[in-house]
Amino acid sequence: MKVLVYRTSAVLLVIIAGVLLSSLLLFAGERSKGPLEDLATTVTSDVARFEKQLVGGDLRKSRSAALGWFARYRTNKALLNAPDTILTGAYDNNTAESYESIVALEESLQVKLPIIQLYTAWGSKKDQVFPMLRAQAIQDLGSLPMITWEPWLDDFDRTVFPTAQAAERVNEGGLKAIAAGRYDAYVDKWATAAKQFGAPFYLRFGHEMNDPYRYPWGPQNNDPADYIAAWRHVVSRFRQLGATNAIWLWSPHPAYTNYREFYPGNEYVDWIGVTTLNYGTVAPAWSKWYSFDEIFGNSYAEFSQYGKPIIVTEFGSLRVGGDRAAWFQQALTDLPVKYPAVKAVVFYNNSSDMTTTYKSLDWSFNADKKVLTAATQAMKSWRVHRSPISRLLSGKPLVVAPSAARPDQHPLGK
Repeated sequence: MKVLVYRTSAVLLVIIAGVLLSSLLLFAGERSKGPLEDLATTVTSDVARFEKQLVGGDLRKSRSAALGWFARYRTNKALLNAPDTILTGAYDNNTAESYESIVALEESLQVKLPIIQLYTAWGSKKDQVFPMLRAQAIQDLGSLPMITWEPWLDDFDRTVFPTAQAAERVNEGGLKAIAAGRYDAYVDKWATAAKQFGAPFYLRFGHEMNDPYRYPWGPQNNDPADYIAAWRHVVSRFRQLGATNAIWLWSPHPAYTNYREFYPGNEYVDWIGVTTLNYGTVAPAWSKWYSFDEIFGNSYAEFSQYGKPIIVTEFGSLRVGGDRAAWFQQALTDLPVKYPAVKAVVFYNNSSDMTTTYKSLDWSFNADKKVLTAATQAMKSWRVHRSPISRLLSGKPLVVAPSAARPDQHPLGK
């Protein structure tokens, strides 16, 4: 009875604290900017931690226990940057409120996913701060957050981040402005929050920067030198503020072979990220059915020369134009044999992708039994060195034998 009274009282205190905090911010209005807003972020984070200690966490405990083998990686940046295993992960666009969809995908794949990816844009909106609560939730589940951090500059409060540019042109030369320090106040808040989070996490900043069509931080608005300067500036700000738990993931688009012009340098990059998405025949004017080897293989030889672990940051295929299950099976079966530098693969389970065409694209495969079966069978075929494959399927690590790759199996024959 005493425990019940304690828990009930504690929950009431949490609710009251939340109401008071919301009322304070509402009363303050614009005055909530700055220190008061920072206080709100800290209090919200602390309340969330306290609440998690009171509310039942069977899912967190059981999943975290199943990923117990991964604990030594996700708490040790050095191990993460030199993994002796292939890590798997996923992005699911239905995880804003909970991670039930990720858990359901795991059950279908018969494997626990060490990496969970999320996306957030730059800006002054309340949802464009460091995603502390989501990162904590991922950590509580036993996984590692991978944050794709997109430097859109449209959403900044121009009274706080003034510029002479017209609103519709603020992204032109945006990377030069970042490198010059115009957005340091924002970067520093992220760095401070990242340090507060404490645990290692992947930070994928300004991805696909060599694509001149999709994102405003691309070469249509910026020179490669500006990208390098912005990248180094942001990384340096994080390091100066003690946010050394960030693992910097440089992720160019493999279809544009000028990516080497955008490389920030070995001391500023921890991982190489490569998007590998097969659009099939969804847009006949520019797309066709490509195999994984055709998309990824041509760039692998050069990316592996950087001496960094490689992560397939968005891995998936649409249905139109070919056999999607065969695409998954071939790609995953060949992965440890042909591409030994790849140390992580993140499934792109996005059911509503609006970033490429005028219509929504569905990359999700959680309801596609043929793809799920193919992917599961392919991962079972991965060679292991230290432990039997059954350990992977029960949530244990899979370690690829160093001797798995042979020169005659290299996609470029080298």
